[in-house]
Amino acid sequence: MLTPRFIASQTSETLVLTIYIPSVRASEIELSTPTPTRLNLHVNPYFLRLTFPHPVVDVDSVDPYNASSAKYDPSSGILTLTLYKQIPGSDFGDLSMISRLMAVDESLKKGYTPSIEVVDSKEENGSQSREDDNIKTSENPMEPLRTEMGKLDLKRERAVLLEAEKNNWVLPQNLDITPGPSFDSTFTTTSSSCRPYGFLDMHSGYFRHASSAYSDNEANELGPDVEQLAPVERRAKGKQKVDAKFDGSYYLADYVNDEEISDIIKWKHPYPDNGSDIEFTEDEKLAMINLPRKEYIPTLEQTRTLYLTLVSLLLSSAYDTRTTQSDPTAESPWTLTVLTPAFAALSPPLSTWKTAEVLIEFYKRALSYPLYRHWGLCERCKADVVNILKGGRRSILRVLLKMNHLLKAHDAYYVYGKIWLEDFCVWLQKGASDETLRTLADEVHNSRVEKSMLGWDLDELEIAAQEVMEEPPDSDDEDESDEMENMTPSIL
Repeated sequence: MLTPRFIASQTSETLVLTIYIPSVRASEIELSTPTPTRLNLHVNPYFLRLTFPHPVVDVDSVDPYNASSAKYDPSSGILTLTLYKQIPGSDFGDLSMISRLMAVDESLKKGYTPSIEVVDSKEENGSQSREDDNIKTSENPMEPLRTEMGKLDLKRERAVLLEAEKNNWVLPQNLDITPGPSFDSTFTTTSSSCRPYGFLDMHSGYFRHASSAYSDNEANELGPDVEQLAPVERRAKGKQKVDAKFDGSYYLADYVNDEEISDIIKWKHPYPDNGSDIEFTEDEKLAMINLPRKEYIPTLEQTRTLYLTLVSLLLSSAYDTRTTQSDPTAESPWTLTVLTPAFAALSPPLSTWKTAEVLIEFYKRALSYPLYRHWGLCERCKADVVNILKGGRRSILRVLLKMNHLLKAHDAYYVYGKIWLEDFCVWLQKGASDETLRTLADEVHNSRVEKSMLGWDLDELEIAAQEVMEEPPDSDDEDESDEMENMTPSIL
């Protein structure tokens, strides 16, 4: 079944759904509200199930004042469905976050808990006696066993059907652990030797299936042992790679010749300060529909890590957006990956970190890897992130969807969308809080990063560069250039 594209809006009394289901017969459209907070739509080959935060009037209601209406336009393929709210004036929240509407109804999760049937002891004893008598008197010793096994299968089937009916036929999908033929290891996504990583440490095995050339890609800082490294080892390797990559001469060159970088810093970021002004495009809505249907229950520590990782993701995006002036290049996927520790080193921030520590990681990477390596550019990216966070979930979701779109088109970096960005887009819509995001924006704004915190003696490098530039004008230009290059190793 296909999930159709749709948008939702609301008034004080109604909820309006605009659903795109082209080339169908209006007479075959089936609409139902199994519960006051759930709507089902089915018409071959489309199926849509939506869950609302507040109850709506049944679509089959005959009340002339609250009757739902549905109008299908075959020329455009648009179905317009108007549902009345049971509680006029109730706020259904930000309906542009369509992944929230497509999540599983909370009430259905009750059916996932195991149930135990208590059998009366007398009945059990009596049944056991009858079994003993049957075994003794039966001419075929296997016949009673077959009979009892048949009863057992019927009981199991009845229990499954009752549970399905009780939970609106929505059951958890359990992995079949019945012994069977062995499959080739290339079809296995996890292994006992693989360490989990990614969003809430939910993923593993992804890098074993990448192309053979992927292990040599510069964005992967962990090498061929990426699946076996513990989190502490990943963090240490990533830090070592960044420190080794820093080039003092490159930094000084951008420090001295910063005309082009100054224009980049002055450029106005395209995202509006007010997230409520954002209207998602058709491509963005389709991307949200195609997100996985997942539920997350992170701990307080994990939630803190998610918010800090979000800051890291936004910093990387802010750098690429600003340096390309919102026109991504072929290098954009590499830039996003190498500037994000959770990607390049599979090393997200720790829950005990302060926001400044996330900023320091980004500053070090932004001064080591990409084309423009300038302290002022790092500071400007930090200001961009503050504005994006203040814009709320809409503003952030647009950034994450764009990042995922860029990575998805790359042969190697698509994996980071699978293990991080897709889950982030789902969690952001339902699990994140606009109030917390505004608080996080204040944290980022108030966090100061000094050059001495990076451990690279940047102040000394800049002082030495200033001394060279202030020398008398009669000194030879070539000698000056040589002196600039030769002083860097002595300082570092």
